[in-house]
Amino acid sequence: MKFTEEHEWLRVEGDLVVVGITEHAAEQLGDVVFVELPEPDTTVSKDDEIVVIESVKAASDILAPVDGEIVEVNEALTDNPGLVNEDPQGDAWFFKMKLEDMASLDDFMDEAEYKDFIA
Repeated sequence: MKFTEEHEWLRVEGDLVVVGITEHAAEQLGDVVFVELPEPDTTVSKDDEIVVIESVKAASDILAPVDGEIVEVNEALTDNPGLVNEDPQGDAWFFKMKLEDMASLDDFMDEAEYKDFIA
């Protein structure tokens, strides 16, 4: 897995990248009550606002970590946004995307670097 400074994680699955938020981010948000996901087949650019998360504490935007196309979203979060708190780095992924350049993942932190970053 790779991690961003915005507390997103990225996991490569074949030719796709799965994106979600880290456990640290989920803890900071508090109880998540609503998740608005992007539409599949949407082309996004790095730093586009693509997911809205509302918690009991605040609303947050998730930005596209890289350029690419959203190919699938996790509909389970629409029905059960609390999944983000229960399993942020597993079942609560937000979307899968096809990247324009897989080498762009080299710009992100590995798990050890991310743990140092949040310490």
